[in-house]
Amino acid sequence: MSINNLVRARFGQPTDTGSTVADNDTVATILARRSHRAYRTDAVPPDLLDTLFATAFSAPSKSDLQQACVVHVQDKSKQQRIADGSPGLHWIAQAPVFLVWCGDSRRIRRAADYRGHPFANDHLDAFMNAAVDAGICMQTFIIAAESYKLGCCPVSEVRNNIALLSQELQLPDYVFPVAGLCVGWPLQQNDISMRLPLTTTVKVDHYSDDKLLAEVDDYDRRRTAAEGKKDPGRQLYVEDYGVAAEYGWSEHRTRQYSRPARADFGRYIRKQGFDLG
Repeated sequence: MSINNLVRARFGQPTDTGSTVADNDTVATILARRSHRAYRTDAVPPDLLDTLFATAFSAPSKSDLQQACVVHVQDKSKQQRIADGSPGLHWIAQAPVFLVWCGDSRRIRRAADYRGHPFANDHLDAFMNAAVDAGICMQTFIIAAESYKLGCCPVSEVRNNIALLSQELQLPDYVFPVAGLCVGWPLQQNDISMRLPLTTTVKVDHYSDDKLLAEVDDYDRRRTAAEGKKDPGRQLYVEDYGVAAEYGWSEHRTRQYSRPARADFGRYIRKQGFDLG
C-alpha cells in the first residue's frame, strides 16, 4: 500500500499527504501499526530480542545521560502476579514477552557519587528527563519489533498498583516504571486505531485550538462510522452518565478521565527519592 493510502487509512480522511514521497518500509510500518493483546504461543528468539534491546538503547538520550532501563520479566509467576494486580490486565499474563520500561535516574547519581561531584539538578526536570528517555527507548523498541512482524501493546495500567509492581521488580530509589510492554507474534491482525487529524495536532508558529471542538465532533463521527457504534454494555460509567446515543472517542475518553486513576503516583515518585518541586 502506498504511503498516501496508509495516511488515508490512519486518519480516515481524503488527503494528498504522502502522495509525492517515495515508498519507505519504516514509515509504512509505523503508519500501519496497531496494538495487539493476543499472541501465538511461539517464543520470540532470544537473539532477536537482544537485537531489539540493542536497537532500543540506540535511541536519542537527553544529554547522553542514558536514563532508561528495562526489566524483562521472565518469571511467569511474577508476570501473573503483576497481571493480577489490576482489574482488566489478565491478558498480559499470556504475553510471550513482558517488559517494564523504567526511568533510571539512579545510574547518573551513583556515577556522581563515585566521581565526587554534587548532583545539583535534583528537581522536577531530573524526573522528566528519565521518563522521556524511557518513553523514547520503548517506542524505538516497538518500531523495531513491528518491523519483524511482532505485535506490541504498551500498558500504562501496570502503574495502577504501583506498590505491587515496584515490589515485584525490586525498584530502588530513583528508578520508576513508565509503562509495561507486551510482545509476541500476533494471534490475528487487529484494526488500526484512527487518529485525530493533523489540523488538531500540528501547530504552526503558535498554539491554537479555536477549531478544536468542531474537529473533535467530526473525528468522533468518522471513527464511529469506521468502527461501528459501541455496544451500550461497553460504555463507561453508565450508572453516572447513562447510555449515550452518540458515544464516540471524546465521550469515551472524557468518561474515562472523569474518575481518578493513579492518584498515588506522585507520592510514589517522591518516595523513590525525586524532588518534584
